[in-house]
Amino acid sequence: MNHGRRSLLGMLMLGAMEPLFAAMPPASGGAAAPTLDAELAAIVDDPAFPLASLSVLAVRAGRPVYEGAFGRRTIAPDRPATPDTLYRIASISKLVTTLGLMRLVESGKLDLEADVSGYLGFSLRNPYFPAQPITLRHLLLHTSSLRDDGGYFWPATTALKDVRPAWSNHAGPDGGYYSYCNLGFGLIGTVMERVTGERFDRQMARLLLQPLGLQAGYNPSELPRAAQDRLATIYRKRAVDSEEWRPDGPWIAQVDAPGIQPPPGLAGYIPGTNATPFSPTGGLRISARGLGVIMRMLMAGGVHEGQRLLRQDTIERMFARHWAYDGVGGNGNPLGSILSPRGFGNAHYPDRPGMWLTPGFDAVGHLGDAYGLRSIFAMDRSNGNGIVVLAGGSARDPGANPGRDSSLARYEERVLALVHRRAILGQPA
Repeated sequence: MNHGRRSLLGMLMLGAMEPLFAAMPPASGGAAAPTLDAELAAIVDDPAFPLASLSVLAVRAGRPVYEGAFGRRTIAPDRPATPDTLYRIASISKLVTTLGLMRLVESGKLDLEADVSGYLGFSLRNPYFPAQPITLRHLLLHTSSLRDDGGYFWPATTALKDVRPAWSNHAGPDGGYYSYCNLGFGLIGTVMERVTGERFDRQMARLLLQPLGLQAGYNPSELPRAAQDRLATIYRKRAVDSEEWRPDGPWIAQVDAPGIQPPPGLAGYIPGTNATPFSPTGGLRISARGLGVIMRMLMAGGVHEGQRLLRQDTIERMFARHWAYDGVGGNGNPLGSILSPRGFGNAHYPDRPGMWLTPGFDAVGHLGDAYGLRSIFAMDRSNGNGIVVLAGGSARDPGANPGRDSSLARYEERVLALVHRRAILGQPA
């Protein structure tokens, strides 16, 4: 595969940069950048496990020190991935949605401990535990007792009040039992719409993305044409409606093929009825560079270019450890692996075996996995170090090639370990 890739040193010559790279010292790539470029390119081109595209960014001591882009953002037409390629980042979107939610909490429009039924305008109760109210806190921590079995996406013409979701009959929301649930964030987005009267995608742009100077969004049809042209198509060597992988076959587009259309039924949509078409749970399109801007704002205590977007105490509350697995299954479903402790809209990855993303990196953030894309947003807030990884699809099933030291796929583990060693620790090859 013919790569389009630029390290940070090359990017310094491009001129048109987002705020993340506005004031970079010329030496900031270091001698490790060309070596890391070559090592990451080799992973993307690995004949045993090729990737469609890969974008990577690293921050050290609060400063960006590396970015690289590899592979193709679209295969037909043939266009290379670049540092400002936008990806549908899957569940990292939950962390970003939470930032918008916390701005509404700060303004007094929402209370994390209030019954969400009052915000939604209809009763949201687990029929097995009808006396236990469900709060935004429960939704953020995946302890609401909602389940995804009944679905978590409906067209704009369907009102959530008319949907019958799946519920746990094992434990109600007051029991603090964790089970990962995408639907909870569709409800969070709907609550945000109800209290503001503003569509979720436009509200997130106003609250967060525009103040950060980012061309990104939860509705790609409303992105500027230039940003739409930078979208990565997510690929797999597997048909959309099949579980059969064909590594020797063609790359098959899964999401965001050229020719973006708005969600169906949006013309008559009433904000506050059903935000799931915008996918607060997984639908944000943003570049690795854009996620780096968000990461540095969080590391700076909620301040971006002198403008405060979130209070320091709000960020501490968001990233505090609000839930942790008891180790025996009494308070959560391990889903085949040891559960990460949880903050509001984020997970914790302590630096210890079975919990880390890569050895030596104590991190908080979120992972993503949808339609072939795999994504990582991980930061060590105490030291100002962070890594973003966005992979636009693989030729083989990542689940058939698991990591050796973590719950990641093997290729993710290799990418993360390399970026950590070269860009964060500065270790030579």
